[in-house]
Amino acid sequence: MAARSGVLDVFVVGSCMMDLVSFTPRLPRPGETIHGNRFITGFGGKGANQCVQASRLGATTAILAKVGQDNFGESYIKNLKENNVNTDFVSQTDGVSTGVAQITVDEEGQNSIVIVAGANLFLRPEDVGRLEEALVSSKVLVCQLEVRPETTARALRFARRHGVKTILNPAPATEDMDPELYDLADILCVNETEAEILAKQPVRNVEEAETVALSFLKHGCQAAIITLGPSGCVVAHNGDPTPHHVPSRSVQVIDTTGAGDSFVGALAFYLARRPDLELVEIARRACMVAAVSVTARGTQSSYPYRSSLPDVLF
Repeated sequence: MAARSGVLDVFVVGSCMMDLVSFTPRLPRPGETIHGNRFITGFGGKGANQCVQASRLGATTAILAKVGQDNFGESYIKNLKENNVNTDFVSQTDGVSTGVAQITVDEEGQNSIVIVAGANLFLRPEDVGRLEEALVSSKVLVCQLEVRPETTARALRFARRHGVKTILNPAPATEDMDPELYDLADILCVNETEAEILAKQPVRNVEEAETVALSFLKHGCQAAIITLGPSGCVVAHNGDPTPHHVPSRSVQVIDTTGAGDSFVGALAFYLARRPDLELVEIARRACMVAAVSVTARGTQSSYPYRSSLPDVLF
């Protein structure tokens, strides 16, 4: 049964995408056709991914999102309900398809992704007004940039007015991101590629990530986290002049698709349920959750449940 809106740990404003995943020996070069060896469909979209991961860890969750009035949309709503996500704020839009992500994964687990936003672009700022009661009583709001940036901005402003902690995952990243979004984010969380785009400087190692994370604080966010894949993440926050590198444990990588969303979902879970923990410790635990996700194929299908994780993480 979905969580009632009055007792939410995590509220997500974001995207739902159907993943169309091809597995290949390697990623194709421009203009090249290669043979794949496996194809699957699955549920994705950054907003829904992050919401599902938080829910599987035990958070009460809801999402504001739009899907098409098509088979993919019907399937997606069913999937959210099966993951104990409140779907009161998910609607279907006529005349437009559910968003899709075309994903290619090579034998080393690396991927390339093309998204077609579809119904996600019909989630408008005025829709944010529908979530007032749920958001006011929520502990954490999570937003990304797979929906209209003005919708994300309005949700973040609303949360800030009501004292709800905010996580912004500005992905896909753009060089011209609205500066106000930094100010509205309690925590800005990006991967190294997104950090390079936002900062307009390279993030090739931990040291460069630490420099860029500190630069994000100067733009107005209260804390910045840059995820670094197998190298873990870097955490910087106001009040501490020294950024912290959080290493990740070594695992057998099968598929990295959605690992960053697993991290953000876990981050939201711990912020809501374990506010007693320091941010660096929360990031360490989120790294451990995300590391489990890359040991299985798929996006949401790879996300661990609380019951499959060590008790020490909770």
